[in-house]
Amino acid sequence: MTRLIVAAGGGGDAVAAAMIHAALYGDEDQAVILTYAWDRLLVDPVPGPRGPDNFTGLLPLTPAVRAVPAEARPIAPAGSTLPRLAAELGHTFALIDARDGVEGVTRQLDELVDHLSPASIDLLDVGGDILARGDEPTLKSPLADAVTLAACCQVNAPVRLLVAGPGLDGELPLDELRGISGPLIHTLTAKDVEPISSVLEWHPSEATGMLAATARGVRGTCEMRDAGLPVPLTDEGPTVHEVDLDEALTRNQLARAILTTANLDEVEAHSREICGYSEIDYERNKAAWLKDQPPAPLDREAVLSQLDQFEAEARSRGVTHTTFRRITEALNLNGSLREDLRQLLINSRPQQYDAPLWRITTTTE
Repeated sequence: MTRLIVAAGGGGDAVAAAMIHAALYGDEDQAVILTYAWDRLLVDPVPGPRGPDNFTGLLPLTPAVRAVPAEARPIAPAGSTLPRLAAELGHTFALIDARDGVEGVTRQLDELVDHLSPASIDLLDVGGDILARGDEPTLKSPLADAVTLAACCQVNAPVRLLVAGPGLDGELPLDELRGISGPLIHTLTAKDVEPISSVLEWHPSEATGMLAATARGVRGTCEMRDAGLPVPLTDEGPTVHEVDLDEALTRNQLARAILTTANLDEVEAHSREICGYSEIDYERNKAAWLKDQPPAPLDREAVLSQLDQFEAEARSRGVTHTTFRRITEALNLNGSLREDLRQLLINSRPQQYDAPLWRITTTTE
């Protein structure tokens, strides 16, 4: 029996899809996870999502859909976490190709449904920003979610919209999501995290990392992203909710506007008009800036001294945890050094590793 899960925003949503598939359906079913190849710039220095022409070794699933097996490789300078996910998680990862806009993604979904005859189709979003109107001041990355939502609403098959970890992406306040995130269908536990535990040791997703941490019992306030967004880690963190798909589309202005788009440029234009920006523009600007910031080797003593200062300031803000991406940015380090930094900190102060987050020590520790 095959189940189809659409990772609404790519990145960490694809990792969460594997965890939630095991939690909801067990090990007897196989999952095809349809996802973007769209990683943070510290993984992929090329802005925006990757298409099939950015890889070698893809396998055809349907005329319009390619699978990303463990043997696939992104073509430099592009990068992607998908081949490693395929190697470690054992599911089939199928590539969303957004170059032909929502019309193209809808066609890919239709072909997959015809080819797989899946027992279920889930559209999964970690955090809940797929429920954004588009004008929220805290909204940062609406484009990918809007494309998958718009496409799933046009597929000739029932699609269930799942929101896991409401508020954990730092984009919509938890108080706002409580009224629109739908009924609770599952609360993740530490046992549910086990299938992806090895992936969390290297994958850079912050929202899925916090989802796993809350399932393991971590509570407090986590600071994330380069902007240092404070995200509450509460008992609501590990919950999974079912949301009415049509209600989500009615709420999401960007998704409604792009229903008939035929290329990614059109999608971006609507995002600029409705949301005031395109997140790909943000990536373009940041990528240009990063080119002028060549990485230097880590200086252990300097890093630990800077970390002490960062932690002291974070404590004053009421922060109990943070992500390794946030530390990398806060210490002004090149993103390519994130994994080296992570290893240095865990080896130096293992008691502060609340996997996969970093715990800010109290003044008495």
